[in-house]
Amino acid sequence: SVCTFVPSSDVIDELDARGFENLQLLPKGVDTKLFHPKKRSLTLRQRWGAGASAVVGLYVGRVAAEKNLPLIVETFSAIRKRIPDFKGVFVGDGPKLEELKREHPEFIYAGVLRGEALAEHYASADLFIFPSITETFGNVTLEAMASGLAVVAYDYAAARQHIVSGENGFTAPFDDREAFLDLALEAAGRNLTLLREEARASARKVRWKKVVKRFEKQLEDLANRLPVGSVSESQPETVGTN
Repeated sequence: SVCTFVPSSDVIDELDARGFENLQLLPKGVDTKLFHPKKRSLTLRQRWGAGASAVVGLYVGRVAAEKNLPLIVETFSAIRKRIPDFKGVFVGDGPKLEELKREHPEFIYAGVLRGEALAEHYASADLFIFPSITETFGNVTLEAMASGLAVVAYDYAAARQHIVSGENGFTAPFDDREAFLDLALEAAGRNLTLLREEARASARKVRWKKVVKRFEKQLEDLANRLPVGSVSESQPETVGTN
């Protein structure tokens, strides 16, 4: 192929090892107008039982085994033990939802949300807890950062691409449970005002307008390198992600 566009450096490494050639990074973008700290709702936080100074941890995604649910629960529980008024919120649906509700009624379950309701839930939390180890990218990481949340994630996929740990979020070594828990507890106990502002600023660097401009420039560069008449015979490919 002339070019295969790939959403993260992890996927580039994986495809390169499998013999793919002409790989180019094309990062995913995020809607920074929809996902915005100004969507924070005190009314929603009051509904959760969280006062203005309380800490709220959020997970958004499928409520399924591949998302490392036990570590989300363990993280929420560990923070709650240290900060009694902590609230853990799950947004999403999946095969493990009913079981999770039965076993952990202390958490809040918002179900599937989209659009403004989803943006409001992001912005009304403080921490985004995302220990999944099965992502090709992880769009929710960027949505949380755009909403001004302190993300705690493993150091791969979107988190590796966009987070400098301790500056605009927190990343633990891949699949290191203890390190993840330690970082989450550290984050929950810190004043995160500046870090959350940095998270928002980082997300703005990949707002869709900038990503589209980058894509146009990449296509232009590819077209200029091809012999006349060959573009229609070999179009650039993209690798889709969840």
